[in-house]
Amino acid sequence: MRPIVRPFLLCLSLFSLPTLAEQLSDLYQVREPVASRQPAARDQALQRAFDVLLVRLTGKPEAVQNPALAAVRQDPQQLILKYGYEGQTLVVDFDPASTHGQLRQAGLPLWGADRPSLLVWWLNEHDGTAQLVGDGQNSAQPLRKAAQYRGLPLRLPMADLDEQLVATPENLASGTGLQGVSGRYGANAMLTVRARQEGGKWLAQWRLAADGGQSEGSAEAPDAATLADAVMLAASGRMAERFMGRQEATERLVLQVAGADLARFAELERVLEPFDAHLRRVEGDQLVYQLESTVVRVRSQMALIGLHEAGAASQATGQAPMVQARETTLSFRW
Repeated sequence: MRPIVRPFLLCLSLFSLPTLAEQLSDLYQVREPVASRQPAARDQALQRAFDVLLVRLTGKPEAVQNPALAAVRQDPQQLILKYGYEGQTLVVDFDPASTHGQLRQAGLPLWGADRPSLLVWWLNEHDGTAQLVGDGQNSAQPLRKAAQYRGLPLRLPMADLDEQLVATPENLASGTGLQGVSGRYGANAMLTVRARQEGGKWLAQWRLAADGGQSEGSAEAPDAATLADAVMLAASGRMAERFMGRQEATERLVLQVAGADLARFAELERVLEPFDAHLRRVEGDQLVYQLESTVVRVRSQMALIGLHEAGAASQATGQAPMVQARETTLSFRW
């Protein structure tokens, strides 16, 4: 989306805004382990990195099988800004604009960099004891790496005495009893995990509460790091479903947002980037965009940054010269 700055925006006051979503600054960077720096190993790692990015941006593991992306998956370097090595890790930076174009041509939805924050209560159980993973602990590193790898803004509890008393296996299994202590973190979604090592492998039972819905599942892996990645991958897919909406046919939409100032304009531009939105006009403190998406997806993204719908979606025939087809208008206000 091309940035458009109108004179009135420059005159509005700039102040910090509390946002519900978090912006992922490293969404288009993928870190892949490599066995060597030989060309064959590098090319395989680049292909894996692109597959990881595809799942990050769509929330759909099956996106890697899309036939429209077969050629670019074989040679993803056309989408890469740069890559380099850090020890035995290949660090790949993809170009957002080129990647967006490829995914749009393939008919895939895009999950932008502004994403719901995820509070994770992770309990490691061993020999009848349970240890809550807290922010700053060494045991938190696999969770942080897995969350970054899967494109999730992670929040971890402090694991102080009060939290350890309520983060019992029973409360994590039932998904109850944690609401009071969870409120201090202001996250959009909550993931509870009970993990244990058994028979030479790691097992986990997880439960996710997000956007008014709940889901649960299980995972197993040969080690703790792989288990963390499996759980975060599952959580990413469920959250994409909740916050992006299920796959639906897109339509032409007109989005009206009132109560804008310069800071809010910049925030709105980021959130609308996956929709290829175009700012058509400015009317006082109201911004009017045209975009292609679904009503469900736009409502979900607007809620993430604290916007309130000003009225029900209305169908109307556009009168402006640039809009000839019948369209849906959505109105929101800060």
